[in-house]
Amino acid sequence: MVQAHSLFEGSFSVDISKKFIPFDPQKDDPKDRPGSLFVHVHPFLIESSNGLMICDAGLGLRTAEDELLIHHNIKKLGFDIEDVKYVLMSHLHKDHTGGMVDWKGGTGRVAFPEAEYIIQRGEWEYAYGGHSSSYDTATLDVLQRSGNLTLVEGEGRVNSEIQYVLNGGHTPNHQAFHIHTGGEHFFFGGDVLPEPEELFKNFIAKYDYDGRQARDLRLQYWEEGAPEGWVYLFYHAKTIAIGRPQLKEDGSYKLIDATKE
Repeated sequence: MVQAHSLFEGSFSVDISKKFIPFDPQKDDPKDRPGSLFVHVHPFLIESSNGLMICDAGLGLRTAEDELLIHHNIKKLGFDIEDVKYVLMSHLHKDHTGGMVDWKGGTGRVAFPEAEYIIQRGEWEYAYGGHSSSYDTATLDVLQRSGNLTLVEGEGRVNSEIQYVLNGGHTPNHQAFHIHTGGEHFFFGGDVLPEPEELFKNFIAKYDYDGRQARDLRLQYWEEGAPEGWVYLFYHAKTIAIGRPQLKEDGSYKLIDATKE
């Protein structure tokens, strides 16, 4: 069984305002929201020999009981928040960072107090540069004061299981993660590879900082990872969130749902 879990936060539409509006495909009509993208949000939890790790932290939504939704979802799986030892951040857009901090009564505290938050230094500095409304520096301020922040540069390793790679594409200093644990090679491409369908479409996305680079990286990740059996984690997937390549009779590869093996 694959030791990776989606911490699914819901289905949303996103328009030019960049706000994530809940969208129920069973009841809501996409035609009522012209000019919108429709996405799901999947932070991920991976079990490893070095403790639990989170891949991007979700929207920061809260339950009816005022509990951080990402906390609620982790507990539903039978895990403790204190067992999260790493929070791996591909980039710092608000739809990925909301769950990094737990806000109550106007006061923010790091959501994972025992964890090391791994962020590219260039992405951190870019977020404070006023380049885009997609960043929430109030959340980052809490993390900066916490002592839990680890800024990395370029390519390297956090430990024997976690490798980070600066890849750009979606933001100038976006990073991807290769995680080797439990006999698996997990690949988290963040918003350079947010949906499984993008592996098989040769297109340039307007929402990327460098659409050509992101397109080329997606092709590279499939050509390299499919023969090696990588397990792909797709943050905005509407279909397969955790996928594994499977060899077809013609020698090419398709993607299957790794949670149903």
